Formats: sequence, structure tokens, C-alpha cells
Amino acid sequence: MASIARARMTAVAFIAAAAAILISLLIAFIWAFQERIAFQPPGGPWPDAGAARVDYTAQDGQRLFAYVVGDRSAPSGLLLSFHGNADLAVWQIDWAEEINRRSGVTVMLAEYRGYMGLGGQPAYAGSRLDADAAYLYARDSLRIPATHIALFGHSLGTAVAAELAARHRPAALLLQSPFTSARDMAGRMTGYTPADFLWRLISRIHFNTVARVGELDAPVSVVHGGNDRLIPVKMGEEVFASAKVKGAWLLVPGAAHNDVELVGGDAYWGWLISALMVLPEAQRNP
Repeated sequence: MASIARARMTAVAFIAAAAAILISLLIAFIWAFQERIAFQPPGGPWPDAGAARVDYTAQDGQRLFAYVVGDRSAPSGLLLSFHGNADLAVWQIDWAEEINRRSGVTVMLAEYRGYMGLGGQPAYAGSRLDADAAYLYARDSLRIPATHIALFGHSLGTAVAAELAARHRPAALLLQSPFTSARDMAGRMTGYTPADFLWRLISRIHFNTVARVGELDAPVSVVHGGNDRLIPVKMGEEVFASAKVKGAWLLVPGAAHNDVELVGGDAYWGWLISALMVLPEAQRNP
């Protein structure tokens, strides 16, 4: 009997040790590759823009640019947009032109460092500087009042936009396919969600959209595809439910992560333009 008990104890110890090793490997993976996973700049060559480009500089000296679709001379309202982790601002120009056509609102498509030939390495800290630089250019160089600037984000860009909104309150925050937090996404990707204290210890990425929208005194509108396998729709639902000031929620059945506007059609554009009605230009072009 004693030998059986010892064998069981040995087996339990082995399983515990294996579990500890597995968790350690997952933690090491998260530590080493977190920013490579979060930011995935597509390689060139890149298409010609066909839209006005503006250049500006982040606080740390990093050169950046954005495309402005619409009236640059005297816009009375602007949508500042941040794209996803494997996307480019130049690929969003058709989308921006449709917004401008339907609402009259000018759209600024901001690019991140390390993307489309820009220097620097994309990272969480850099994304904050990049977003601030784009916002300050819109406010100070395009001379758009802070009360007339709305923010938009898709996928990773939803977290960038939400954090910017916490620093500079927008007229509205529009989120397409948002995730709840970087910690939750790490858990979804690895099958192991680190405890809060452990995440703070090992992570360099601290996006927490649920927390940001819960503190924001501006309407938050969310759209999500029902068949999104990258960021599940339940995350979008949680983000919207957490918003302190709720705008509009839209579920697009059958849509995946990157085709929400295509599948959603008029319902999608109706959601977006309705959310922009806080801007003067959209009010004049219903």
C-alpha cells in the first residue's frame, strides 16, 4: 500500500511540475513575442494613395503621416481613424471616401510607426505617442475644435482609439470589432489567461478597452461581426455593455473580422453615420 501511495504522490508531483513548466513556457512566449503578435506591419510594395497626405512628428521625434479625405481647409468635423494590426491606412481610403460622401465629415487615416516605410518599431508605448501626434495635428494644424473630433478604431485600432479617448475626450468613440483587453486576448491565443498581477509583471502591452469606455464621458458605439473568429462577438458585447455613455450597437450576422462593412451594407453605414451625428458637418448632411 505504501508503494502505491508513493507512486501516486510521484505522479501528482510529475503532473504539477509539467503544468508549472507549461505555464512558464506560455509566460515566456507572451513576454518574448507579445509586440510582434500585436503589431504585424504588412510588407511592400504599397499602392499609391490617391489622397492628400499630411506629415507630422511624434513627441519622441518619430516622423509620421496620415491621409486626409475631405475638406482640409475648413472642416467643421473630423473622424480620426486607427486601423488594425495587419492593416494600412492607405487601404482604408475607399472606406473614408464613402464616409465623406455620405456625411460630409472629413476623415483622417493615421499611420503607425514601423508601417508603410515609416521608421521605428511598432510597440504599445509608441502607439500612444503616434495617436497623440495624430490628434494634436488634427486639433492644432487642421484647426478642428476638440469638441468636433470623433475617434474610430478597428480591431487593434479600437484599443488605440479608446486609450486616446481617455487622454483627449472626443465627441464620440466608434469601435469596430473591439477586444476587451490585451490580457483577455493573450488568454484567448494561448489558452491561459494570466492573473492581473502576473499580467502587469510580464506584459508591456496594457490595452484595456473595457476600463477606458467605462470612464469615458462621450458616446461609445460598437459594431461587430457575428462570425468573427479572431475577436469573438462576446468581447464586442462586453465593451458596449461597459460603456459609461452608450451610443449605438450593431451586430452584423454572417460577418467575420474584416468584412463587417461589406456584409453589413446599409445597416453598417447607417450605424456609422448615426454615430457621427454629434459632428456639425454630419448634422448638415443627414
